[in-house]
Amino acid sequence: MRRVILVVMDSAGIGALPDAKQFNDEGVNTFTHVFQANNGLAIPNLLKLGLGNIEGNKALGTCDHPIGAYGRMAEKSCGKDTTVGHWEMSGVITKIPFRTNPKGMPEDFIKEFVEKAGLEGVIGNVAGSGTEIMKEYGEEHLRTGYPIVYVSPVDSNFQILAHEETFGLERLYQICEVARGMLKGEREVSRVIARPFVGENKDSFNRTSNRRDYSVPPTGKTMLDVIKSAGQHVAAVGKIEDIFCKIGVTDAVHTKGNMDGVDKTLDYMKTIEDGLIFTNLVDFDMLYGHRNDFVGYGKALEELDKRIPELMAELKEEDILIFTADHGCDPTTPGCDHTREYVPVLCYGKNVKEGVELGTRSCFADLAETILEYLGLEKIGTGKSFLREIEK
Repeated sequence: MRRVILVVMDSAGIGALPDAKQFNDEGVNTFTHVFQANNGLAIPNLLKLGLGNIEGNKALGTCDHPIGAYGRMAEKSCGKDTTVGHWEMSGVITKIPFRTNPKGMPEDFIKEFVEKAGLEGVIGNVAGSGTEIMKEYGEEHLRTGYPIVYVSPVDSNFQILAHEETFGLERLYQICEVARGMLKGEREVSRVIARPFVGENKDSFNRTSNRRDYSVPPTGKTMLDVIKSAGQHVAAVGKIEDIFCKIGVTDAVHTKGNMDGVDKTLDYMKTIEDGLIFTNLVDFDMLYGHRNDFVGYGKALEELDKRIPELMAELKEEDILIFTADHGCDPTTPGCDHTREYVPVLCYGKNVKEGVELGTRSCFADLAETILEYLGLEKIGTGKSFLREIEK
């Protein structure tokens, strides 16, 4: 039986797309800039797979004999966020961008949300970095009990910050579900995000791993749907289940960080016999990219790299292990938002030819077509499979 283990290094982009200027992202390159800002990184396993051989990233250090197939993928969807990135690699291309609210949510929505969620009020309703907003409004939240609401300046979302202990985690999830139900039609945004935090004051506030994403359902059939319909497993690790609204998922587990994500992936590799194990490692984006913390980002890459041999050792004869990303979030740029970038694709397994250069793929959906073809299933038709190029 065949399996694909797909690991998404959330936000680990690998160079500006040709249209990056339209997104104010000229010259970005998350992987290379993090490498350079840290005066190099200890990521030998990613480099052995061919990471540094990918076009435009020679500064990482090339490998004379890569053990994997390597290349980069361009995003065809209109956007640069988690939802459209994951959907596209699963076969759904988003042609019409989701609504953004760069100055905060409309007042009529806020008023209705307060009423329907049974709240006395909210604070914030600003655009910016969640960590800074938490510091600015967190103490007021503790005094008043009002949740903090905010948006990304450029991404399509509505985010709610609340203290995990005083406000309550389940209450936070409940009001996020209310907001998700309201944000439809002309109001629709890609995600409502629950952002729980702990601490007693602005100097000790810290967001927890109990974040939840409430996404809109995919707008078309995904590879998850095809795999599940064929009676095979789709095991979702991390926020994958949330991104796809549980659609097409057979097994799911949430995680408490990157290394827990690797642990849970290894657990599934011991029990799931066929289909897809689909993992998102969110710390790169959530903890480091959005906080412009290139040091933390670099350490997280090194931590993942050290675990790659464990993943390889657990591979069965007909498994393929793939590393990719969903967008960029270059922490060396002045802003703190996602960046419009190519994403890497690194493939490894006993059935994968070594040293195959895949070049630049025209869209993330090439990944879905490749995975479906390898699993012997019908393709979606939005991308072009590269299975014949890599399969022995």
